[in-house]
Amino acid sequence: MFSKKNLLGVGLTDERLGDILEYIEKILKKKEKKYFFITPNPEILVLSHKNSEYRKVLNDADLALIDGIGVIIAGKLLGKPLKHKISGIDFIESVCKDVAEKPITIGFLGAGAGVAEKTAECLMIKNPGLKVSFAVSELSELKANPEEVSSMPNTDILFVAFGSPKQEFWIKEHLRNLPITVAVGVGGAFDMISGKVPRAPAFIRTIGLEWLFRLIIQPWRIKRQIRLLQFMYLVAKEMFSHKS
Repeated sequence: MFSKKNLLGVGLTDERLGDILEYIEKILKKKEKKYFFITPNPEILVLSHKNSEYRKVLNDADLALIDGIGVIIAGKLLGKPLKHKISGIDFIESVCKDVAEKPITIGFLGAGAGVAEKTAECLMIKNPGLKVSFAVSELSELKANPEEVSSMPNTDILFVAFGSPKQEFWIKEHLRNLPITVAVGVGGAFDMISGKVPRAPAFIRTIGLEWLFRLIIQPWRIKRQIRLLQFMYLVAKEMFSHKS
C-alpha cells in the first residue's frame, strides 16, 4: 500500500503511473478485499473543505490519484512537493491498454445517455482484446437498492462517472455489495474518451491549461470555475497560516 501526502485535509497518492498499474495487477491477483480509488482535483478539494463527511469518504479511499496541475502547484506552494499528475482520462486509457491482453474485466457506469457505451466502444477499438463486462449509463439512476447493485455483472475494475461528490458517496455506500474488486471515480472522463467533448491538444495539457480549453468550449463551466478561485483562496490561507 502506498503512503499519502496530506493537502488541505485530503491524503493524496503521489506515485508513478507505472507503479500504480503494477499495484492494480497485484491486488487483482490476490482479491483479498475491495478497493476504492479517487481522482482529486482542485474542485474536489474545495468540496471536501466544505463538507467533512465528504472529506472522510475521500480519505477512506485506498488510492487518491492527483488530477490537475492546480493540485501540483498548490503542493509546491505549501512546501509539500507533488510530482505525479494522473488525470482520470489518462488513468482509464492506461489501465485499459495495460489489461487488454490479460484476463481482467472492465465495467463502465454513468455519464449521459449512451456515453458509457461509446466510451467502451472507443477503448475496445484502441485496445483489441479488452474485456468489457458491461457499459451502462442508465444505471446512473441506481438508488440504495443492494439487490439491484449486487446483480451487476462480475467485474474486476469498475469506472464510475457520476461526477463529484455523487460518485464517491455512491461507491462508498455500495462498495460492499458491488461484485467488483476495484471501483474508481472518474468524473467527466467518459465524455472526452467517447468524443462527446473534445480534449485539449497535448501541448495545452502539458502547460496545465486544459481547464481553460474546457472553459472555452463549455462556457457553462464558468460557475464551476469559481471553485478554482476558492481553491486558490484556501491555498493562500494555508500559506499565510504557516508563515504566521
